Amino acid sequence: MVLGSLALGASSTAARAEKNDKMEKCYGVVKAGKNDCADAKQMHSCAGEAKDNGGKHEWILLPKGTCDRLVNGSMKG
Repeated sequence: MVLGSLALGASSTAARAEKNDKMEKCYGVVKAGKNDCADAKQMHSCAGEAKDNGGKHEWILLPKGTCDRLVNGSMKG
């Protein structure tokens, strides 16, 4: 039973790593309350806490190559 749990955990970790290779943080395009996690300035620590639309330190994960095509999209916060 424990081995099955360990195998499941390892496979989900691998899937997450593979997904992250295909995703990138995009700053400056988040709507208020729709950010993915803590902002770049550490003003808050959780998803969904962005106060304003388009905050330059707020980010959301997007497929690689998408951020460069968005108005105000930046790879740096």
